[in-house]
Amino acid sequence: MSPRLALWSLTSALAGFLFGFDTVVISGAEKAIQGLWGLSALQHGVVMSAALWGTVAGSLAGSWPTDRWGRRPTLIGIGTLYFVSAAWSGLAPDAMSLAVARFIGGAGIGIATVAAPLYIAEIAPSTHRGRLAGLFQFNIVLGILAAFVSNALIGGTSPNDWRWMLGVEAVPALAYTLLCLGLPESPRWLVGRGRGREAEAVFRLIEPGASDADVAERLHAIATASHGRESTGRFWSAPLRKPIALAVLIAFFNQLSGINAVLYYAPRIFELTGLAERAALLQSVGIGITNLLFTFVGLWMIDRVGRRTLLYLGSVGYIASLGLCAWAFASEHYAVVPVAIFAFIAAHAVGQGAVIWVFIAEIFPDRHRAAGQSLGSFTHWMFAALLTAFFPAMVTAFPPSAVFLFFCLMMVLQLAWVAMSVPETRGRPLEQIAHDLGLRGAAPTPGRPP
Repeated sequence: MSPRLALWSLTSALAGFLFGFDTVVISGAEKAIQGLWGLSALQHGVVMSAALWGTVAGSLAGSWPTDRWGRRPTLIGIGTLYFVSAAWSGLAPDAMSLAVARFIGGAGIGIATVAAPLYIAEIAPSTHRGRLAGLFQFNIVLGILAAFVSNALIGGTSPNDWRWMLGVEAVPALAYTLLCLGLPESPRWLVGRGRGREAEAVFRLIEPGASDADVAERLHAIATASHGRESTGRFWSAPLRKPIALAVLIAFFNQLSGINAVLYYAPRIFELTGLAERAALLQSVGIGITNLLFTFVGLWMIDRVGRRTLLYLGSVGYIASLGLCAWAFASEHYAVVPVAIFAFIAAHAVGQGAVIWVFIAEIFPDRHRAAGQSLGSFTHWMFAALLTAFFPAMVTAFPPSAVFLFFCLMMVLQLAWVAMSVPETRGRPLEQIAHDLGLRGAAPTPGRPP
């Protein structure tokens, strides 16, 4: 693998670090925020979910700058949004101002889930695409762990410690923005805009040893696919119904596992078992470590056993861990809850967490990849926002056992969906995947294009 390719993939994937950090850092500050401004359960849910509503907007609009201005400028803009959000959140004078600041950061997250995995998938060879695109998810969980550790270190240091928890993100956000200045543009985007010579130069940087014939073959394959009927036609069309359904459903089931509710409210869930506040924060660090370790496992496996197998493993793990958690709350065996939650996080990291962003970036033709990624991301964040907004009310209105049982039943449906509908994409060029999904304008390509 070219060192340049590894560096560019890692740089783009660092958007995931900020995504993970920004998503979870609020968990250590949420109770202080509620108490400071005397927010009701509903008001508190609205403020807590502000970032997620930002991700809904960002994911919905993310395909526009990604397609119009290119992948590289969009990634630079994402870093700017993260920086503004972090600085503003740390200085927010009231709940409404904080909600606006968190919304801006959420918009950055939403656009990042469109642009970053898409960019990596478009520059990576098919043999390494799963692992390289999976770096985005790895950085998400690394950011989650960093947020939990940061909260544990900052918590209790001052009456306004929550401001430092939220504001410290400005430092990595600035670093990421500067690193993105060194990225090249995606060669697939360049080919689609008739800039073949620039695309050729990027391909030669990615694989310096490639022959002139190999590079010409790849450029021809991409250009041919980009002029197929499914690439030049409308996004909402019958030929694209299968990839559209796959993108929507993988994102839908991702959130109906309850993953974002658990990450956002981890300290509160642990406190329901009788743990003290400080112990609950430390248990949350355990979630971050578990997530990171099992994400390594998922990345190691994704190009070896494939996306479909990981979804099987994750689904079975979800069902077992969520069922155990529901039983533990119902029977008041509270000591079992942390074990069940850690098992749930491990199942997510190996399965859905490792697969979702890679899979969505693979299943659409070049011209519609940004729109497809935007659709999957929008679905993901819409349900994440709804669950986060209503989770405090859910655990107030219903016993925790009923909430976790609901998530468990949703994962039974996911297992059935994987068995009946999900194709394997491991090791296939992007044009071949499109052809396998019935997009006849994307003919199978000879050779080994990325």
